[in-house]
Amino acid sequence: MERFAVLDARTTALTERLLRLAVSGLPRMYREESDEFAFTRAFTGQPGDLTPQLRGTSLRYGAIVALGAHFLPEPEQKTVLGGRSLVDFIATLTDRVGDNTNLGDAALVAWACAQSAHPLLRVALGRLQKLDRLSAPQYVVESAWVVSALAAARAQADVEEHLSAARKRLLDCVVPGSPVFPHTTGPGLVRGYRNHIACFADQVYPVQALARLHHSSKGGDAAALAAARTTAEQICRLQGPDGQWWWHYDARSGDVVEGYPVYSVHQHAMAPMALLDLAEAGGDDFAEPIRRGLLWMEGPAELGPDAESMIHDDEGVTWRKVYRGDPRKVVRALNSVTTRAVPGWKLPGIDTVYKPRAIDRECRPYEFGWLLFTWLGGLA
Repeated sequence: MERFAVLDARTTALTERLLRLAVSGLPRMYREESDEFAFTRAFTGQPGDLTPQLRGTSLRYGAIVALGAHFLPEPEQKTVLGGRSLVDFIATLTDRVGDNTNLGDAALVAWACAQSAHPLLRVALGRLQKLDRLSAPQYVVESAWVVSALAAARAQADVEEHLSAARKRLLDCVVPGSPVFPHTTGPGLVRGYRNHIACFADQVYPVQALARLHHSSKGGDAAALAAARTTAEQICRLQGPDGQWWWHYDARSGDVVEGYPVYSVHQHAMAPMALLDLAEAGGDDFAEPIRRGLLWMEGPAELGPDAESMIHDDEGVTWRKVYRGDPRKVVRALNSVTTRAVPGWKLPGIDTVYKPRAIDRECRPYEFGWLLFTWLGGLA
């Protein structure tokens, strides 16, 4: 497969293993009683005696699974989707988009419709447009999904006016001179002390969206491609010594505010997804940071020389994250306050008090949806 060209023998074998794991793990997250995916599959107990439990449901995660399952052979699609065809599953997702649906959920459903050329695409786009209040602040992640959805749909429907406004919203929200995206496109959605904090998802989804926008535009979109490159280069420059993709950034300067948690989905799917899309759209080479990020999955350095792997084939999961285990996320809160006052300043010694030694033993469907989408798909 073309995307595997960035990998060496070790990371190729690792990625193939993860793809098999996704196909075997996703059916265990499907709730047959409601024909939808759970929000999470969490494990309680101690290592060696863990009990899984499905919790909640998620329209958003179902749409992301649909995006990834699109690239599977039909028999495997039905295995992943509880025996249903992809067409039927996406139809159900579209029917569930209503007036009170979250903007990001609606964007992902529309994207899944566009990618599969679904007969309900125009319905999904109409609902997305109705929900998208372009004049109001939005979360950057959801704004990026709107751009990706519309870029995927533009060859099948007239979305140019909506796409132009969504593009402008995403590009204009960046703090002048900053190499990273903020958490929101305008004020009022988060508390003042963390207005300057952006997360890793706030970077990868805009990089992906702008790369896809450039690729879908006749003659390209130089401004979109340049913005995507700037952010991709920054997160790669700041990548951890053992391949970690860090979590929180200062939206004013692009510096890391707090590295933890480190999430498995960032390592095996979301970072490669954005960087591979950008590489295909603009020819950049991100092979080394992609490989380094993948290798973190085999045994996080934070956990010591005998670190447990984040991959568990028998259970059909990758553990969600490595984190500090600090009460009430005190490190994140303190770093948000201190860096707000003085950019780059953190309380000395706090990293030694709360070391990242804890594992979050759960797995969410979207993690495997993006994994399939990343490594089986592509801009073509």
